[in-house]
Amino acid sequence: MVVGLSGGVDSAVTAWLLKQQGYEVIGIFMKNWEDDDRPAASAVDDAGYCTSNIDFVDAAAVADVIGIEIEHVNFAAEYKDRVFSEFLREYSCGRTPNPDILCNAEIKFKAFLDHALRLGADKIATGHYARVRFNQHTQRHELLKGLDPSKDQSYFLHRLNQTQLTNTLFPVGALHKAEVRRIALEIGLPNAKKKDSTGICFIGERPFRDFLTRYIAKAPGPIKNDKGHTIGEHVGLSFYTLGQRQGLGIGGLKVKGAQRGGGDHAPWFVARKDLEKNTLWVVQGHAHPWLLSHQLRALDPSWVSGAAPSTTLLAAKTRYRQADASCTLSEADSNGFSLEFAQAQWAVTPGQSAVLYDGDVCLGGGVIFQGLPD
Repeated sequence: MVVGLSGGVDSAVTAWLLKQQGYEVIGIFMKNWEDDDRPAASAVDDAGYCTSNIDFVDAAAVADVIGIEIEHVNFAAEYKDRVFSEFLREYSCGRTPNPDILCNAEIKFKAFLDHALRLGADKIATGHYARVRFNQHTQRHELLKGLDPSKDQSYFLHRLNQTQLTNTLFPVGALHKAEVRRIALEIGLPNAKKKDSTGICFIGERPFRDFLTRYIAKAPGPIKNDKGHTIGEHVGLSFYTLGQRQGLGIGGLKVKGAQRGGGDHAPWFVARKDLEKNTLWVVQGHAHPWLLSHQLRALDPSWVSGAAPSTTLLAAKTRYRQADASCTLSEADSNGFSLEFAQAQWAVTPGQSAVLYDGDVCLGGGVIFQGLPD
């Protein structure tokens, strides 16, 4: 059994659980990014973010305590080719991609899985909060939500296919985070109290706009409100996402007659991006109609079972940590699908993923092309 050891507590407990179950466990640390990653003398380098070198030290310390071997594998070339290039392309087109989803499908459960199988492993395991179940009726593997609703990561795993699920275990998916922490402390893991990472998989926890400006040129243009009045200047459409509230440079601005769904001093939100005219459209108030969509169209579909669901009354998430929203699936084919929601969804964002569920079963999803009003 090969376990992806990230340096975090979830993968560490994953490795320990499998060893307790009698598996011969080998840890693999994946290095996926190296452009600005260099040896650091402390846990945080001079730019203020944690490097993968520190994560590897933590992973190696875990392996030593558990009593397993660990191998350091560099997938940076594959990452740049399969994930980062697509990430930049999407941002350059004004969309907001989710690189963690593509990283799971292309690196953690493809490049990593292939490497593990070459080593002779029967399966791989990761510290994701999700579950896999074999359905005897359909003879297919199902991807299920993790039992801890606050940590469920099935959204990020929805592009996994039958081959990948057949060869994967998620041991902590049946546990709550508090139990994982308790186990880590009980067995004396050195990273038992390590803070969960919230950064994008290759970027880490650093100022995102500063990072993006190293790869995408700024292209300033007007910021307009829903009345068509120019009220500011943006630095480039690639650096904003729908629903964004912070970093607009127009905080506290009062424009008479501009608010719909908010008072004179209601916060501003990004509502639309016009690439042709290089214009950023903003509105006041969280409930402004421009921010609400009852329908969406998604492209590039990926279904866990290998085929689109036969059931049309389902639930969906249009972003991570969103409550499941009742919806109707239609026009599902090899190119994409459409969803209609019973309740309007807020800031449906092109480039993000619409992920479908039937109860606890994650069915798959697609990349949002456009959110639509009634």
